[in-house]
Amino acid sequence: MSVLEEITSYKRDDYQRDNFDAFLKKVGFHYDIPSIHVAGTNGKGSTCNYINNVYIASKRKVGLFISPAQNSLLDMIKVNNKDISLEAVEKIFKDYKKFFDKFELSSFEITTFIALKHFLDEKVDIAVIECGMGGEVDATNVFTPILSIITNITSEHTNFLGVSISEIALHKAGIIKEKVPVLIGEIEGDALEVIISKVKDCDSKIYKVDHFHNEKLTDSGYEFNYRPFGDLKIKSKSLTSVHDAAIALEAINILANEYPVSVEEAKEGLYQDKLSSRFEIIEGNPTLVLDGAHNPDAIKKLRADVENAFPEKTVHVVFASFKDKNITSMLPEIGLLGTVILTTFDHVRAREESEYFLYLEDYKFVADHIALIKELKEQFPEDIILVTGSLAFANLVYQEIKDGKI
Repeated sequence: MSVLEEITSYKRDDYQRDNFDAFLKKVGFHYDIPSIHVAGTNGKGSTCNYINNVYIASKRKVGLFISPAQNSLLDMIKVNNKDISLEAVEKIFKDYKKFFDKFELSSFEITTFIALKHFLDEKVDIAVIECGMGGEVDATNVFTPILSIITNITSEHTNFLGVSISEIALHKAGIIKEKVPVLIGEIEGDALEVIISKVKDCDSKIYKVDHFHNEKLTDSGYEFNYRPFGDLKIKSKSLTSVHDAAIALEAINILANEYPVSVEEAKEGLYQDKLSSRFEIIEGNPTLVLDGAHNPDAIKKLRADVENAFPEKTVHVVFASFKDKNITSMLPEIGLLGTVILTTFDHVRAREESEYFLYLEDYKFVADHIALIKELKEQFPEDIILVTGSLAFANLVYQEIKDGKI
């Protein structure tokens, strides 16, 4: 068994951080890298990536930790966009394995520790760290950041975070620390009240992302302005990505005194490659669009992006989801684009045909997603094939296309 497979094998069903906190105390771990902590339901990864790229453009050494993995945990942990090496993972894992076992850590807790240890070893100037699921008891929530960001809050992971928006918001607000500034995205109503209350309790200062302006969709992506930066470009045709970039720019504004960034550096950083499988457009006959939307809010925004980018085009949706996702809301929404075909993929959390039983009268199911996509490509060369429902599924299909399997 490789070290990556071994780390993946560490599983625990509960959602708490007691084990991880006890582990960190036992090994005397101290993390003091200036870091930005990003939580939220959607847009975390893209926001982190934009911040990371802008600070790299400003000639800083930047650590980035995002999840889930595209291929393996190596691509979750980066320094100046270079994946952590297998040798570095093996060394850290070997040095701490007996403690991982003793405290029965989960795979994500081990991966988080490896990321933080790697950033310390590499002496990065600044790090950008994405929360895994919630916030308060997330494995990443073990340091005091220089800025906390909550991108948005909608209903997700209700079996762990609570059913109501207020309960979910309380978990996300757990990343807010004493006197540390907080930046929020599209958050309103009960969720906003929870966050404002936590900000007051922590004697922090709250900022809200401003509006971007003059957005224009071009052949290469979106152009837009965000104060004080103008003539910005991103390599994405998703308006949602413009929102994520705006949050990143506001974060950079907030930290401008300690970490100044020029207009040219901001432009350069934003126009770097985006994360894969976030409105990934693979031109051809037909054109494939891969997007990891996996909750109702993300699906709604995805539908708008597809309609905006491909007006008058016929769309065929290939949909695969994890077992715990709210497909009752997702399927009718994405079905407004065109025909939806359900499928599955090789993942322990993926829905099988039997787990779609309530929906099989309305939607066709095809078990082999590779054969399904190939068939759609042959039948509809002038149309759009949209692959969505899970980031893990979109990432898998992206890799299968690169490998020539599709």
